[in-house]
Amino acid sequence: MSTPAEWHKSSYSANGGNCVEARESAHGADVRDTQNREAGHLGFGRTEWLAALAATTRTN
Repeated sequence: MSTPAEWHKSSYSANGGNCVEARESAHGADVRDTQNREAGHLGFGRTEWLAALAATTRTN
């Protein structure tokens, strides 16, 4: 059995303000609120996660 992936905060969140953390999961990625970790996390499938990353990294 593998060790769970570590949570990572965005490099754009250096100020400690409103941000999220993400980690790789067996099926895609998990995301949680950095300031409300005890509330749990949302899980995204691989296709959903890749689509979200593509949508947020596009330049206009």
